[in-house]
Amino acid sequence: MNLFKKKLTFIKQYLTFTLMLVMCLLLLGMPIANAEINTDRFEGNIFVLYAGNGSLMPPKVTLAQSIAGAKPTILVYYVDDSSDCKQYAIVVSNMQAFYGRAADIIPVNVDTIPVQSSYKPTEAGYYYKEIVPQVVILDKAGKVVLDKQGQVPYEEVDDKLRQVFDLLPRSESKELKLRPINEFNNELVEQSTK
Repeated sequence: MNLFKKKLTFIKQYLTFTLMLVMCLLLLGMPIANAEINTDRFEGNIFVLYAGNGSLMPPKVTLAQSIAGAKPTILVYYVDDSSDCKQYAIVVSNMQAFYGRAADIIPVNVDTIPVQSSYKPTEAGYYYKEIVPQVVILDKAGKVVLDKQGQVPYEEVDDKLRQVFDLLPRSESKELKLRPINEFNNELVEQSTK
């Protein structure tokens, strides 16, 4: 009986040690979830991760629907594994904050554009210039009013959208100041006059 208890104790200790060893190896071998805005590594959708804005994806309308609806359209070409696009996602989120109800914002992952010899003006490939990020603004009639590559400043996009919507130029409207909300996002607030 005593020998049986010793074997049982040994088996318990062996199993406990083996289980602890397996747990340690699993924990040490597990990759850490770490999203970095300044790397060209894929970590997920850039609008969700870096702009805190999952409502941009998937787009609510297609380009053809937007043009047919006679609404201004903002096309934003991007890839999820580009640091420039990751950083620009915040600007796109700001565009949606101010113009999201009046214009259709359509983020286009360029990896999803079908390869064709030619495109129609109602297809996203028609406006794409093979550089990301790229912003294209179409007015209500579907005419291009802005087509820029790279990290186009929000102010430049805002100026064109003000023209499209017949709003006062920024120089004649109230002075707004960026207020940081968190590490990546800002909001515009009236500047205090003290």
